[in-house]
Amino acid sequence: MSLDTDLRGAGRMAARVAGFGTSIFSEMSALARAHGAVNLSQGFPDFPSPEWIRAAAEQAIAADLNQYAVSHGSPRLRQALAAQEAAAYGLDYDPDREVTVTSGATEAIFAAMLALVNPGDEVIVFEPCYDSYVPGIAMAGGAARYVRLEAPDWRFDPAALEAAVTPRTRLILLNTPHNPTGKVFTPAELETVADLCRRHNLIAVTDEVYEHIVFPPARHVPLATLPGLRDRTVTISSTSKTFSLTGWKIGYAFAPPDLSEAIRRVHQFVVFCSVTPLQEAMATAVEEAPGRGYYAEFLAAYATRRDFLYDALDRAGLRPQQPQGAYFIMCDVTHLGFADDAAFARYLTTEVGVAAIPPSAFYHTPPPQQLARFCFAKNPQTLQAAADRLAAWRR
Repeated sequence: MSLDTDLRGAGRMAARVAGFGTSIFSEMSALARAHGAVNLSQGFPDFPSPEWIRAAAEQAIAADLNQYAVSHGSPRLRQALAAQEAAAYGLDYDPDREVTVTSGATEAIFAAMLALVNPGDEVIVFEPCYDSYVPGIAMAGGAARYVRLEAPDWRFDPAALEAAVTPRTRLILLNTPHNPTGKVFTPAELETVADLCRRHNLIAVTDEVYEHIVFPPARHVPLATLPGLRDRTVTISSTSKTFSLTGWKIGYAFAPPDLSEAIRRVHQFVVFCSVTPLQEAMATAVEEAPGRGYYAEFLAAYATRRDFLYDALDRAGLRPQQPQGAYFIMCDVTHLGFADDAAFARYLTTEVGVAAIPPSAFYHTPPPQQLARFCFAKNPQTLQAAADRLAAWRR
């Protein structure tokens, strides 16, 4: 091997990232583009975001709010977020000391892992889990301990959760509403998690980015609302999913002062601050959404999309599972006889013209079932095109 080749190869890559490949979302979206497939894989809306929020961003730029924001977030946005959390869930957070604005929820999760996990610590995660969790734990020097959510109802065994705790356990990472399954953790399940945290003195980090996409009778209950959990929980969410502006990457974290300070110490050296005019626009969004009736309209639109795609997948024989929250539908495709879920996803994208995510990417140990995840955060024309292609394939 030449020196030039070696310098460009894996020899220059730090060991902490050498095992990471390309994100499954990037991989499937690239495959969809290459084959002209309808992209129901990556979870981004393809319909217009609210005009009034975009107008607020334009106004902020025109007002020359274009320099660095306060590192941990614009005061106006932090105040709006704290007021929203108090109104929705009765959780009171100090905007100055307990609310941190980040560049998306993914950055908040990553910062929380680096801020709170020491080398050798263990973090309990429920699998399947969003694909950024484990790399964040690994780069902090920690190790993931997995508790399986079992299909089709995605429940966990409390005994398995208890068994996952060791003397090295530092925290538990919980995602509800859950990606990729669409599960919303029940109050009883949350109490099981809370009890574990109280008894073993664990920190909880919760990813609640889909909190406004919960379909009745399910309801979202933040873990921090349970007795004794507010002061040991980092609650992470994002305006990106709620306002269909994923490219803006405006996330946030609520946490008691000591945990917030730890997260801010990482955040300041990762991005320093998030985009100033977009923070101002998101402050407008959070402040005005309730008065505009935005959340009810937003949820109703997603319920219609969910029902449409569920019916299309069902008619195509893909055995969909009804989600309680988020904007994904999981299907059990074991009966189709493919080698694995990745083979099915590639086939569906290249031969049928509809792209989905193979959920084995969300597992440490893939389940016995072969699954596929479809996103319904798409405009009606996109969903109709996918339904037409699935129907033609079924025929």
